[in-house]
Amino acid sequence: MASTVPALIADELPTNVTAQISNATRPKATSTVVCYSPMMITTNGIWQGVNPLEFSLPLFILQVVVIVVTTRVLVLLLKPFRQPRVIAEILAGVVLGPSVMGQVPVWATMVFPQRSLLTLETVAHLGLLYFLFLVGLEMDVNVIRRSGKKALIIAVAGMALPFCIGTATSFIFRHQVSKNVHQASFLLFLGVALSVTAFPVLARILAEIKLLNSDLGRIAMSAAIVNDMCAWILLALAIAISEVNSSAFSSLWVLLAGVAFVLACFYVVRPLMWWIIRRFPEGETIGDVHVTLILTGVMIAGVCTDAIGIHSVFGAFVYGLVIPSGPLGVVLIEKLEDFVTGLLLPLFFAISGLRTNMTKVRDPITVGLLVLVFIMASFAKIMGTILIAVSYTMTFRDGVALGFLMNTRGLVEMIVLNIGRDKEVLDDESFAVMVLVSVVMTTLVTPVVTTVYRPARRLIGYKRRNLQRSKHDAELRMLACVHTTRNVPSIISLLELSNPTKRSPIFIYALHLVELTGRASNMLAAHHTASNQSRSAAGSLPGASDHIFNAFENYEASAGGVSVQALTAVSPYQTMHEDVCILAEDKHVSLIVLPFHKQQTVDGGMEPINASLRGFNESILASTPCSVGILVDRGLSAATARMATVHHVALLFFGGPDDRE
Repeated sequence: MASTVPALIADELPTNVTAQISNATRPKATSTVVCYSPMMITTNGIWQGVNPLEFSLPLFILQVVVIVVTTRVLVLLLKPFRQPRVIAEILAGVVLGPSVMGQVPVWATMVFPQRSLLTLETVAHLGLLYFLFLVGLEMDVNVIRRSGKKALIIAVAGMALPFCIGTATSFIFRHQVSKNVHQASFLLFLGVALSVTAFPVLARILAEIKLLNSDLGRIAMSAAIVNDMCAWILLALAIAISEVNSSAFSSLWVLLAGVAFVLACFYVVRPLMWWIIRRFPEGETIGDVHVTLILTGVMIAGVCTDAIGIHSVFGAFVYGLVIPSGPLGVVLIEKLEDFVTGLLLPLFFAISGLRTNMTKVRDPITVGLLVLVFIMASFAKIMGTILIAVSYTMTFRDGVALGFLMNTRGLVEMIVLNIGRDKEVLDDESFAVMVLVSVVMTTLVTPVVTTVYRPARRLIGYKRRNLQRSKHDAELRMLACVHTTRNVPSIISLLELSNPTKRSPIFIYALHLVELTGRASNMLAAHHTASNQSRSAAGSLPGASDHIFNAFENYEASAGGVSVQALTAVSPYQTMHEDVCILAEDKHVSLIVLPFHKQQTVDGGMEPINASLRGFNESILASTPCSVGILVDRGLSAATARMATVHHVALLFFGGPDDRE
């Protein structure tokens, strides 16, 4: 019968049958039980008089289209408010779910019926699995070692205080908030959810508000990485304890098996990955066979941690963490990222929104106490961050901005809340309230930080610098913008021709400009920017940045009188000039060198490279704080500049400030 009839809802069964099924399957489940029809996958077509939405595959395709389109529309609507994409994705699920569109009976029964959610959740968790693999792949473990004591202490204080205050407040009101759930598990899940910082979301916010290259941005990113690591450890612990029927002995076995899995990944999988990388010399791409085996390993890692008793995403995250940065990581990112982040990941956030049923929120006391717990934990994180920041001679305003940045919510918290709901540690009401207050907190981050944070450069002003005011025996500070590796030889030639010496040195900031396209890899790579240890950071950056940074560092090592600091700025072309001008002010440079928006062809002509580059150069000229030079490369190489002992320079002088400069 199951193969020929549609899904049978338990509400249509006799009362005693419903009770028996409910009690036999889940002790605390609701009375609605769905019997799935596994054979009803594809339809014979509408001409046979069949409704396609009664079959799982056409219905799933329609749901994916609706979710992706709704998410993209909300992203466009929220873009003027500089809200991260995760907000639009969660709100899309809330709008499509029982809170808004679910109130329309036709919509609830035809587009998102109860029987279809199993397929949607399965694919959503597969996308989540691969996204967490990408996050681990793009996260540099060495950042924790070189982030410094300040970022480490801020991360620990930013987790410990909200965890303690959140759990303490929850413990006081546990009888009003957590009815009929495992008390210890509830406190632990809530503590983890309240103390995490969303690392990918934070990177996106910092890039959009132009703080990625600032001291505040670097500290926030380093602390968020440490915070994310601790959150995964606490999440594994919470899952081990959350099993209501498990004994302390079985929970101990879960933790020990989890530690063994992590050690196996670092001491078995990681050397295997290095062996694969060494098999392919530099410049050779990784074979498809190896890429396929590595991607299959993601699912094997997920199965292992699921079998242990920890969520499968933990295995995918650790598996991605142990893969060495470099060519292998770049290949994996290029093959996976657009499909996973653009199509599969919104399904997970949509599921979180579909589970958020505001009609279940009826008890004002429960809502008020949960909001109070969330506010207390957020206040604790802000105050703890302020105290640590002030102790490190940061200003009070910077401490407040850093505290709100550390309160950024996103993926990890949604995972924690969803697991808590699956484990029946959180009921529908608590889940809905926590999702909404997390969304509200994240929407507050950008406006509060932009209002509170006042960099010193805006307070003291900037005295306009140019070449005329620079002394001939003093250091010349130059900012060279680089779009691609093709721009590097001409800039190095310019440095050679400038005749730097130890008495008249040149300090050049080599700024690699990367277009912000919404890809997580650009975001996660950007936390290395403005690092003094650019050599060690370069190893984990995308291939183009790697080659650019290495070229300038090699030139610095071979030339005398030149110091180079490599930086990366990730922005849309429309606002990229702001990054350049802000950096020029902060570093007090006298000259900005821009590549021409055209490049030379084989026949000697000039052709446009990118239509956006011309607008970028014009914006720099209109808003620059110092002198600007546009470098037109007509084939002069660094080798030619070195070989020639005498250079002949022709200068047409008509007068005016530009010619004098």
